Amino acid sequence: MRQTVSFQHKAVYYQTGEITDHTKELWFVLHGYGQLPQYFIRKFKDIETEKRVIIAPGGLSKFYLEGFYGRVGSSWMTKEERLLDIENYIVYLNALADQLLEKVNSNMKITLLGFSQGTATVCRWAEKLDFQFEKLILHSGAFPPDVSFKHLGDILKDKQVYMLRGDQDEFINEEREREQEDLINKLNLKVNHIEFKGKHDIHIDSLKDIIKQ
Repeated sequence: MRQTVSFQHKAVYYQTGEITDHTKELWFVLHGYGQLPQYFIRKFKDIETEKRVIIAPGGLSKFYLEGFYGRVGSSWMTKEERLLDIENYIVYLNALADQLLEKVNSNMKITLLGFSQGTATVCRWAEKLDFQFEKLILHSGAFPPDVSFKHLGDILKDKQVYMLRGDQDEFINEEREREQEDLINKLNLKVNHIEFKGKHDIHIDSLKDIIKQ
């Protein structure tokens, strides 16, 4: 007989610098499958400044990438106990946001970015948020089909929404693009599409262009 138990849990996150009175922007960046936040956050070093602090949470499930030792990665969820994983990571991300946002003023500009598997994670989180944010960036990933389209569409209607993809991304094909077009229509959103020359990785020049807009 399947049952559940609730307990207190600690999780780590990484950030690029201290949040001070000079900080004007917070970026929450959610990594992809098999990545770790302490390495993922390094990909954003060219946009971190005293005024822009990058926050990198980590997936709660960790595993060896090959065999039983060596390099470690993490995941936000799998198909096993999928809904429980989603519930747990949303509690974690909300607790992190609550801890950080109590230090900032109400004029702080907040960007949510998800990469690869992190795009579905950040969308599910955005659906449950109780704080305001300015931008949602889905990098090399997609909207998940299991959100409430009306509710998420209402949340995003006055936000800047971007979808970034590399022209050589091996995980994106025509069928997935058509599926995303259908989901975007259901959300009734204006989405800014950016295609860059490259594969399945963070493209910092595209992010710089978004910052300039």
